Amino acid sequence: MEFGPIWRALLRNKGGAILIALQIAVTMAIMVNSIAIMQERATNMQRPSGMDEANTLTFASISFAADADLRATYINDLEMLRNTPGVINAVGTNSFPLRGGGWSMGLQTEPGEDMGGVGAAIYFGDEHMIETFDVELIDGENFSPEQVVFLDPDNFRWEPYVIVTEALAKTLFPDEEGSVVGKTAYINQNDPVQIIGVIDQLQAPWQGWDDVEHALFSPVKRAEGFARYVVRTEPGMRDELLPQLEEMLASADKTRLIRGAQTFDEVREGAYLGDSAMIKILGFVITLLTIITGLGIVGLASFNVSRRTRQIGIRRALGATKPAIMRYFMLENFMISSVGVIVGGALAIGLNIFMVETFALTPMAWWVVPVAMIILWLVGQAAVAGPARRATRIAPSIATRSG
Repeated sequence: MEFGPIWRALLRNKGGAILIALQIAVTMAIMVNSIAIMQERATNMQRPSGMDEANTLTFASISFAADADLRATYINDLEMLRNTPGVINAVGTNSFPLRGGGWSMGLQTEPGEDMGGVGAAIYFGDEHMIETFDVELIDGENFSPEQVVFLDPDNFRWEPYVIVTEALAKTLFPDEEGSVVGKTAYINQNDPVQIIGVIDQLQAPWQGWDDVEHALFSPVKRAEGFARYVVRTEPGMRDELLPQLEEMLASADKTRLIRGAQTFDEVREGAYLGDSAMIKILGFVITLLTIITGLGIVGLASFNVSRRTRQIGIRRALGATKPAIMRYFMLENFMISSVGVIVGGALAIGLNIFMVETFALTPMAWWVVPVAMIILWLVGQAAVAGPARRATRIAPSIATRSG
């Protein structure tokens, strides 16, 4: 093989080779960590919210009548929604997964300050919430109608019963091997709430929250000027029912507006809009850097071919075949690329460790570095192929005509 002569030749004219190797190394480091970030964002975007997203819609009622009977409106709205053909169930609530806004409180297993509370999203609703959100009650029981009360904004208190997600239950009681139903937690440091049920999974409204799987139901109905409804429909009926339900509620009470009508697909799209944009931007950056690196390799190889025209002609006159000339330049680029990807791999790992420790990112998958190496090797070989083919077309006679 020609590795020895090629390496010695590179050491004698190492300026261009070093620049290309550094360019490959920087591209490698950026590519690997961009892929790691894209992978983390894509994984987050695919997390299930816990709801029947394909058949769920939501909208809000905003009353502007000073003397409106808000409780009666709330009750009538839900009765109309639940009795509409094609609707499985409906609930009035303060928020829902991926909405981006809502309530959260700290829960702890002992009363008092500085007891190490666990963050949890609070969803207000009634006994219809489990079916509307399409969560599975895996332990305990649902709220009874008698346990559900209307919120009194002038005398707010936490109701003594809650239903929690399995993830929240395990965080609150990590050493409990049996059921947590019947156990007491404390909200707002000193207000006791009894766990009467555990549901399988439900996300918090904030998709970027560390405690995104921590959520609980509180048996509270909120009859206020602003009311938010979540409706679950029969499969395939959601898109048809959305405008119908919106029009039905608007016609039932002319002293209010129905706003923010959305399917859950739209809710998810809006929640992850930033993540989707980040993936597209990083993908563009990776593509642009790869193209620039490829052009740099083409430029260096073309320069080397023009600089070595007489040398190539002499080799051809001495019997070197076209494949031998082609192989020389391909091996030369492979060696430069190898130095670049090895240095780049080390830079990429170091940068990823820094980002994980500084920004609490997920460590990159083991396969990202070798895959990036292979990609850049292939890019290098593809980029040098054109100049190498031009080198093979140099005639042996050029050796006698070049100065």
